[in-house]
Amino acid sequence: MWDEMTTSTGDQDVVDILTTDHHEVMDLIGQIPGADPGQRRDLADTVIAELMRHSVAEEMYVYPAMKDHLPDGESRVQHDVEEHQELVEMMKELEDVDSADPKFLQTLGRLETVLRDHVSDEERDQFPLLRAHLSREQLVEIGGKVEAAKKAAPTRPHPSAPHSELFHKTLGPGVGLVDRLRDKLTGRPNKA
Repeated sequence: MWDEMTTSTGDQDVVDILTTDHHEVMDLIGQIPGADPGQRRDLADTVIAELMRHSVAEEMYVYPAMKDHLPDGESRVQHDVEEHQELVEMMKELEDVDSADPKFLQTLGRLETVLRDHVSDEERDQFPLLRAHLSREQLVEIGGKVEAAKKAAPTRPHPSAPHSELFHKTLGPGVGLVDRLRDKLTGRPNKA
């Protein structure tokens, strides 16, 4: 079942894909407090990587569609970009805290609160609007682009990086490849 959800069948629309991402990340976060420090770090690294991929893909393809097609799209996108920046800063903080330190779970709790708010805004408000204002074909096409972007996106938080479409399309994939190469060589993301 899980494999079917995460493997794109090619006809999932962007709302299905992003909603699945949300639920998988929230599930992972829920497993962290009960895990031992080593597992906590691995789970947190996975959460960070998935959230980074998700956020970059949204900024590249979903936000431009929101700006073009949704009523008040510009201010909706602005709100989301600010939340993404807040999440990136918290992920960086989480990366830098030892997983055995009590501060680790406090930081995770703050991340979860902001993420829960972001997810509920999108699922309650924006996703239904996207479905109302875009055709199924458009939503499936954006879904395909999102899936491709997630494969190339950075897997580690870079809080000082500009959150712009241009950055993600030109430098973003390179940053992601460097991150993943470093992750592979060291067995885990090291502190940059």
